[in-house]
Amino acid sequence: MAPTRLSPPDLLAILEDRGYRITGPRRDVVRLLERKGEGFGAEQLCGELPSVGRATIYRTVRLLLEAGILCKLALPNGAPKYTLARFDHHHHTVCTQCGTVGDFRDSTMERLMRAIGAEIPGQIVGHRLEVYITCQGCLDR
Repeated sequence: MAPTRLSPPDLLAILEDRGYRITGPRRDVVRLLERKGEGFGAEQLCGELPSVGRATIYRTVRLLLEAGILCKLALPNGAPKYTLARFDHHHHTVCTQCGTVGDFRDSTMERLMRAIGAEIPGQIVGHRLEVYITCQGCLDR
């Protein structure tokens, strides 16, 4: 089954629909996020938006994470990295050399989760999978 690609979300509309005010600084954060093609850290955003308060950046990231628009990944060193969700349900690859984040969906993994669900008591309500790799770009260098 092919993954369902999400259309680029209107991040400001999502925040507004959830009852949050759209301030100038929040608008700046959202515009930056909409241009991000790869994973990013909140501190990286702070460095790229020195005119926006650190608390506003972290709060906006948290709100979009709660809305399911951002995915939070744990890097091997424990640092969080975020990425915009591009598929409805997906997993991630994370390059341990350069930090590049990729999305993938695998039907074998979904079948495995259904099989595990049949074997354990209770109901699985979600799962996360991050595969740590050395990306092709790093291998080529």
